[in-house]
Amino acid sequence: MRPILTCTILALLTAPLQATELPDGIAAQREVTSPGETLVTTARAVGTQVYQCEFDTAGNLIWQFREPIAALFVSGKTIGRHYAGPTWELIDGSVVSGKVISSAPPASPADIPLLNLEVTSRRGQGQLSIISTIQRINTRGGVATGECSAHHSLLGVPYTADYAFYRKGGAAHAALGE
Repeated sequence: MRPILTCTILALLTAPLQATELPDGIAAQREVTSPGETLVTTARAVGTQVYQCEFDTAGNLIWQFREPIAALFVSGKTIGRHYAGPTWELIDGSVVSGKVISSAPPASPADIPLLNLEVTSRRGQGQLSIISTIQRINTRGGVATGECSAHHSLLGVPYTADYAFYRKGGAAHAALGE
């Protein structure tokens, strides 16, 4: 099974980035919450959406989202990682966490939703120190399917997404990955 997963991840990593037109919900929310922001860069995330088998309110076992685990790439170079929080951390030591302020449906039911996130905390003086908003776009995969029958069992579902990092007007810093 490991060779198939490795091949799948490599295929997703090397797939060409395709621009996604922002759905109305995400685009409209950006205009309200983030006017005047400038795109700094877009990083490709390649990793896994982790789910845990838990009981819902009716007592049925279902897959519940636990956390993402992904590497971040710019121009084919690893620049950082993405994990629970949601949190993004770069190799320069800068870290941001965010909260979802809006979401939109993905291209297919097998893909995780598109998100607009507001940065809620920062650490370090590196490249992420100026980031105010993050968008998750161009999602592929990551949705848990199938039966969950063992309480607390984990399921990892491969996914890719592009994370677009924005800064408020006036903030200046070198582009990510440079």
